Amino acid sequence: MSQLETEFEFPAGVVEPEYDLWSEDVNTDPTGVFAEVGEADNAWRAKARKFILEEVKHDIHEYWDKADYPLHLIKKLGDADLLRDGLNPEGYAEMSPLAAGLVNMEMARGDGSVSTIVGVQGGLALRSVLYCGNEEQIQKYAIPMLRGELPGSFALTEPTHGSDSVSLETRATKVEGGYRLSGEKKWIGNGSIGGVSIVWARDDEGKVRGFIVHQDAEGYKATTIENKLSLRAIWQAHIRMDNVFVPDEDVMPEAKSFKDTSRVLFATRLGVAWSAAGHATACYESAVNYAKQRVQFGRPLAASQIVQERLARMQSELATIQVLVMQAAKRETSGELTGPQASLAKYTATRTARSIAANARDLLGGNGILTSNRVARHFADVEAIHTYEGTETVQALIMGRDITGLSAFA
Repeated sequence: MSQLETEFEFPAGVVEPEYDLWSEDVNTDPTGVFAEVGEADNAWRAKARKFILEEVKHDIHEYWDKADYPLHLIKKLGDADLLRDGLNPEGYAEMSPLAAGLVNMEMARGDGSVSTIVGVQGGLALRSVLYCGNEEQIQKYAIPMLRGELPGSFALTEPTHGSDSVSLETRATKVEGGYRLSGEKKWIGNGSIGGVSIVWARDDEGKVRGFIVHQDAEGYKATTIENKLSLRAIWQAHIRMDNVFVPDEDVMPEAKSFKDTSRVLFATRLGVAWSAAGHATACYESAVNYAKQRVQFGRPLAASQIVQERLARMQSELATIQVLVMQAAKRETSGELTGPQASLAKYTATRTARSIAANARDLLGGNGILTSNRVARHFADVEAIHTYEGTETVQALIMGRDITGLSAFA
């Protein structure tokens, strides 16, 4: 080595190492609550985890950055039989409520957009047809949705009716051979990618009915919502329907009131809590891995008292979510889960996941805002799940009504 090369040797200490934030060396089950999970349910969890590591992990941040939808994943999820959300059509292997929760958790632990694909396709659209459709509709629409061959969306929320969705105003007018639908819907996942939308509208008598609407139908116009901060790798749509014709054969016979809509929504509320558990797990394990690998002031961050206190706080919060969703899943399995209990789970899980995500993002410092360093994506995506399927305030009002016996709803 020449004198010049020695004198101007590049300082190796300024080169930042690559951090492995996905390392599974972190204990993400601090109370051992998942040790009680049976073999069959654990197999579903392992399948979901394998899918994330093989199909999602390596490039999902690129889709997220570009606000691009990895549409190919719908079919891959169907091929892996991961679009069911606890639904058990004839001829398919049993998926318990706990298994569905564990799948939701692992999907969200991998990425919030992918978890939402499962929630929209399976939890809402597929569930609507299985609960409210006839046998012909199930074979024509539900089974292809289950296989990931037919994209499905759930069109309930309107631009002027979000939390008060029961006040929806989209109109379904009876005509010869079917209905004509007119109205607008907003924040409809999968509503602009082709396939079908399960549209909820009021008929001539003011009753809420469910309709299977083909997205290529005349008068159906869907615009993908842009400039989102969260869930950027799945597209939500703003839909306008101008006299869209729906034949009688695509009117779901068991969707006759908002109670039928609520039955679908109730079944998915706990799934959001499980998703929150997944986001929280991702943020916690990333924070622990980073704290062990990041060296400052001559030692790993993890050697600092204040960092250990923050990690302990995050672990405590994570354990709270895990114990809560496991208990809720037990009650769901026995058929004893109530609406207020589901609201309690969703309310607690998403607000606690927000706290963990914020702490993890801060602990990563400047690296915490890089979407390639998974925490940033989860930090942003938790904001969406905290709001959808009923905001924190709405969940609190459901809980408050149960606590006091008095309704604060208008």
